[in-house]
Amino acid sequence: MANGVDTHWTNDMNTHANTLLLGLAALLTGSFATAEIPRTADGKPDMSGTYNVGTSTSMQRNRIFGDNRYMTEEQAERYARATQSFLQGRTSSDPDREAPPEGGDGSPGAAGNVGGYNAFWIPRDGTTSLGKKIPTSIIYEPENGRYPARTEESRNRMVRRYRNYRGNDGTAWWLENEGPGPYDDPELRPLAERCLLGFSSTSGPPMLPALYNNTKRIVQTADTVMILIEMNHDARIVRMNSEHVAPDVRKWMGDSIGYWEGDTLVIDTTNFADRPGLGGATRNLHVVERFTRTDESTLLYDFTVDDPTVWTQPWSGQYSWPATNERLYEYACHEGNYALGNILRGARILEADAIVAQGGE
Repeated sequence: MANGVDTHWTNDMNTHANTLLLGLAALLTGSFATAEIPRTADGKPDMSGTYNVGTSTSMQRNRIFGDNRYMTEEQAERYARATQSFLQGRTSSDPDREAPPEGGDGSPGAAGNVGGYNAFWIPRDGTTSLGKKIPTSIIYEPENGRYPARTEESRNRMVRRYRNYRGNDGTAWWLENEGPGPYDDPELRPLAERCLLGFSSTSGPPMLPALYNNTKRIVQTADTVMILIEMNHDARIVRMNSEHVAPDVRKWMGDSIGYWEGDTLVIDTTNFADRPGLGGATRNLHVVERFTRTDESTLLYDFTVDDPTVWTQPWSGQYSWPATNERLYEYACHEGNYALGNILRGARILEADAIVAQGGE
């Protein structure tokens, strides 16, 4: 430890950065060797293992890439060096530092305001590689690598929903709107805040990379596949060669059934609750996922999303799941367990203050 910085950790980050550069070079030159994939006793590809699916590949394609699904060699090298610079800029927090001033230090977001997340908590070590190529986005269909247009119904629904999402300015601003306010009912609060599902559709389906806590664990048997998601410690149970449950049975992560197409595990999911983990989606969501083992330590995850009440066409994405030796620990989400009552009580106090300010009692 030097000047509050763990030099062992910093050296480890430098190693990660250099490894990333070497790895991208290997991808571009095609120097990765292929290995026979592991199989179960019944001859199926063995998907079991623990995977860290965090990636710095963006969900949507930056418009500068146009319809190009993959980076050129020059673009990939610039990307690697930018990621290396980010990694080397990460430092541990000084454990002996003073607490931030009351109300925060004025910097934006949780990363600074009250000393919340710094770059240590936001891993960007990984990159999604597909064979010898570096994709420009996770989404590959539509061809522009971006979400398709939303339906008019969906756009209107978003306007109604997000009018109740506003920063806390110390007033009961929601009283100015018609209809239920964001603090009128605990079930109106976001699912992640209530610790029901992780944010960014990390539980899925589709299971997407999030800001942090991207570890997944797969346990596979002949008749069941279990996928344990680090955030919020959700477990998806996939029944193999089965039928979907009755239409009136609805689940947060939907009802998943699986089958094999050659060496590819296909998972079909329907029967979602009214508010799935995928932002903007509805109970009409239908997701098809495909897992293919590309080598002994990597899975290729492909998914197609269809919700005709939200998007004007289905859309698809793809990224790799590299194996990890990290352990998956219990996820201790506390916001909904301890803070939700105080969130609602605080709203009642602000509403009472607003009534008094207007001359009421």
